Amino acid sequence: MKVLFATTNPAKVRKYAEELKKKNIELITLKDLDLNLNPEENGKNCIENAYIKAKAYYDATGIVSIGMDNSLFIEELPEEKQPGTHVRRVNGKELSDEEMIEYYTNLVKQNGGKLTAKWVYGMVVYGPNGAKEHTWSKSHFYFVDKASNMRNPGYPLDSIAIIPEFNKYLVELTEEEKHSTKRNDANKDSKVVDFIASSVFDSEE
Repeated sequence: MKVLFATTNPAKVRKYAEELKKKNIELITLKDLDLNLNPEENGKNCIENAYIKAKAYYDATGIVSIGMDNSLFIEELPEEKQPGTHVRRVNGKELSDEEMIEYYTNLVKQNGGKLTAKWVYGMVVYGPNGAKEHTWSKSHFYFVDKASNMRNPGYPLDSIAIIPEFNKYLVELTEEEKHSTKRNDANKDSKVVDFIASSVFDSEE
């Protein structure tokens, strides 16, 4: 079954496509359909934004659609300075990967050179029977004010995120080290895959 992942971020698609394929679900993208609606993501949190995206693309295509959004929370910052759902959008501008790295390294410099961070994720699957939602978080890293020279396209903050377990940039971890960190997240990622699969097949009923 084909399911539309309503994102322009290829890294998000790669993260789940292989495991979903094993469950007979083929992820297709906005690029595959040459479609870009730009729905206004004005939700109060990542679940609301994920819902806006999933519903907009389902309404436009009739294809079961996945919307995903994430919020960034930084422990040392006051509420009014939290990136929240506007991780990439700053002062009304959508930042490129390199602009994000520049902005967040400057933010770290302004606040002592190290900031403890947490990602909160929201996902909504929207189909003919309505919406199903799922949320989770990851918090085993901190940001520093000097970026790695390495890049992970679509995830620029991996270049300034340090994994305490290895005292290395996330983007510089070896495959073995990534596997070790993934064990911490494997159960969460597995639950996301199961959530997508169960929601998609529920939509067929």
